[in-house]
Amino acid sequence: MQFGIFTVGDVTPDPTTGRAPSEHERIKAMLAIAQKAEEVGLDVFATGEHHNRPFVPSSPTTMLGYIAARTENLILSTSTTLITTNDPVKIAEDYAMLQHLAEGRVDLMMGRGNTGPVYPWFGKDIRDGIDLAIENYALLRRLWDEDTVTWKGKFRTPLQSFTSTPRPLDDVAPFVWHGSIRSPEIAEQAAYYGDGFFHNHIFWPASHTRQMVNLYRQRYAHYGHGTPEQAIVGLGGQVFMRKNSQDAIREFRPYFDNAPVYGHGPSLEEFTSQTPLTVGSPQQVIERTLSFRDYVGDYQRQLFLMDHAGLPLKTVLEQLDLLGEEVVPVLRKEFASLRRPGVPDAPTHAARVAARAEEATRTEAQSNPQAPSPSASRNHVEGRKQEQEQQA
Repeated sequence: MQFGIFTVGDVTPDPTTGRAPSEHERIKAMLAIAQKAEEVGLDVFATGEHHNRPFVPSSPTTMLGYIAARTENLILSTSTTLITTNDPVKIAEDYAMLQHLAEGRVDLMMGRGNTGPVYPWFGKDIRDGIDLAIENYALLRRLWDEDTVTWKGKFRTPLQSFTSTPRPLDDVAPFVWHGSIRSPEIAEQAAYYGDGFFHNHIFWPASHTRQMVNLYRQRYAHYGHGTPEQAIVGLGGQVFMRKNSQDAIREFRPYFDNAPVYGHGPSLEEFTSQTPLTVGSPQQVIERTLSFRDYVGDYQRQLFLMDHAGLPLKTVLEQLDLLGEEVVPVLRKEFASLRRPGVPDAPTHAARVAARAEEATRTEAQSNPQAPSPSASRNHVEGRKQEQEQQA
């Protein structure tokens, strides 16, 4: 199971001081947070994509490329790649390039975006949001899977014998999650392709999350990718911790009360009782996070939102220390002990390359008894990985 953090990159005044960071300060803070995530032993850093204030991460590949050069193990992801307003050709080429730069430590989370005005800024209509997501992703898959693509659709100009460059690393495209809070069509899309489904899980009650994840699992099995339990599921989460729970509540309350998204609405106590937001001690975060399994089953990725609502960088880095030192090690152990047999691991590039090589070898062996065994193929992949590490 993978653990990490995701950021929306909001520039929000600190309600305790009234000061807002500059865009430059916020961008630099996000970079520091990503590097801290690797330092404390997390697996994933994910950034959103926004083109409107008060958010700054308008170019995820630029940010993730920078982070790739300064980390060694961290999986670099998006928490939203706007499949609706981005050109699929540009997505195919940008993320294949990033994949090469990061030696495969890249995946994406496709999303429609929730900000209506963004659509016309990129020549689109929000009323076409679902249709754009379906058509654009279908084209993206072909661009990654096929060397030469001839295509015609509704929302962009046709392609004639087009090859996107560079090709995906090792001919294995980045793993794709489809992120959604409320759209069953997106859960259906993830299931159809056998991709991962990521439920944001920070605003809605457990009953809604259960319903969306169960729909995805059932449809994943319907399309023949495996059993419902073998579907690849990720969840968001939102925490604020101090050693003492009362200190956490007292410190976080002004940030919650004035947050752009949920401020000036339900009380902190109401929100924490009705959604997965957890404000308290590390032990309370552990217990609450383990309870997610009760209604979604075994899952593969847990990301936490921690740098939002004006929280200063120093506080966020302290939160990451607690997460990495006291929370995630326990969660790793507990989730592993509870996991049912046959549940797949979280996807990684190396594992997917090895699986593809084994499948190719198995197919070859069926038609040619003299073909190398799957174990020989796996050894070849491991040898290539070691060679890359030595070169690095």
